[in-house]
Amino acid sequence: MKTILSFVMLFGLLLNIQCLETNAQNVSRQRIPDFITANNDTLKMMMLSDIYVYPPQAFKNPAEEEQYLKLIRDVKKTLPYAKLVYGTLIETYEYIMTMPTEKEREEHLKRIEKELYAEYMPVLRKMSLTQGKLLIKLIDRECNQPSYNLLKAFLGPFRANFWNLFAGIFGASLKSSWDPKGKDAATERIVELVEMGLI
Repeated sequence: MKTILSFVMLFGLLLNIQCLETNAQNVSRQRIPDFITANNDTLKMMMLSDIYVYPPQAFKNPAEEEQYLKLIRDVKKTLPYAKLVYGTLIETYEYIMTMPTEKEREEHLKRIEKELYAEYMPVLRKMSLTQGKLLIKLIDRECNQPSYNLLKAFLGPFRANFWNLFAGIFGASLKSSWDPKGKDAATERIVELVEMGLI
């Protein structure tokens, strides 16, 4: 069963290329000067990363603490793959936009799909069902769009519904979206702490 879910996840990952178009347009960075002069004084300018401050985590019982620690473990295992998928998709999207014909683009995408399948399927097979569901959610977080919408754009509504139904057999949903202020708040907190290197 994990193999089938892994295939569904990998297939969904490969088709997330459409999310790149919207994210690539939002990633423009403004150049900040190295030094500025104010009141006859020269000041060094630098851009700092966002810092999130959370109160210490409180647990009602040891089982809740164990569940939280498992979530940390799962985020640490799956987050690098979600970021890797996003980076691969951006690189692929930028490359296929340089190709002059649709046929060349399709051939390149098929070749990339085979390479990614060969490289990452062994890793996906080793993930637990919980980690697979989390990976789907984290990819949604990275792309700002549910996987179902991406599948629908590439495969059409019939096949997108088929893959969503197939994922539903294993308790996953390709229509689920990332909700950092609601049901995914605890996971978002962990992701931010992992990204800052605090856990």
